[in-house]
Amino acid sequence: MTREGLVAEEPAYRRRRTLPLCVEAVRQFRRRRTWIAFLVLLALPWVLAAAFKIGGSPSGNDANTPGLVTVATAGALNFTAFTLFASAGFLLVVAVALFCGDTVASEAGWASLRYLLAAPVPRVRLLRQKLIVALAYAALAVVSLPAMAMITGIYVFGWARLRVPGADVALPNGTALTRLLIIVAYILASELVVAALAFLLSVTTDSPLGAVGGAVGLVILSNIIDAVTALGHWREFLPTHWTFAWTDALQPHLEWTGMIKGTALSASYAVVFLALAVRRFRAKDVVS
Repeated sequence: MTREGLVAEEPAYRRRRTLPLCVEAVRQFRRRRTWIAFLVLLALPWVLAAAFKIGGSPSGNDANTPGLVTVATAGALNFTAFTLFASAGFLLVVAVALFCGDTVASEAGWASLRYLLAAPVPRVRLLRQKLIVALAYAALAVVSLPAMAMITGIYVFGWARLRVPGADVALPNGTALTRLLIIVAYILASELVVAALAFLLSVTTDSPLGAVGGAVGLVILSNIIDAVTALGHWREFLPTHWTFAWTDALQPHLEWTGMIKGTALSASYAVVFLALAVRRFRAKDVVS
């Protein structure tokens, strides 16, 4: 066989085999921030349950008390809904921003990004692999909170029907579980904008703290602007305006309008931010 024939039979470079998902998943799993994030999320329901046990059951006599707080100790289902209400506006935002904002910026901060590209790993593939793993960990973080809240609620408060806040109505167990699944699915969809924004900042800066903090800061800014009622209907275009639209699922009759608008808005922002991230990274001069 000729030398040319031997060369032709050698395995060629295959882009699809660079940076496998399992390798990236294991690398992210070993990160300290991954363990800390999940530890905080899994500990939160127990902290809230302990606070209720120490402070006593909430009272609905105060007009300023949110409805979900007044029924928080009525059973595991109510406690899970309250835990989501207490964490959806900030803690889950931080968790999602942490996983999606740290993934590329940390490589640049460690000066290892250029070595990954020299492997060689195509830039678009590198972004895709890191985004898939980051979204998977972010989704797992969001799901782990209500799962642990359910376990905590069963152990501390027992099982009872889901009571509708502000009404003397209790949903059947099957209906209540379905509503909770809808709520978790909507929260995952609403966090897409946070994930995409954090990922865009991650490919823009070499500072993981800057990417994560920037995403969280812009979410806080959106919440502040959303509080300006003088803006009227313009507030509906803010990425955080529909954050708590999932509370419509806790009513006797399920209302989809707010959740559909929130999902469409979040997905639209996410597509734009991810497209900008790919465009920015493909043209970026990686020196770290």
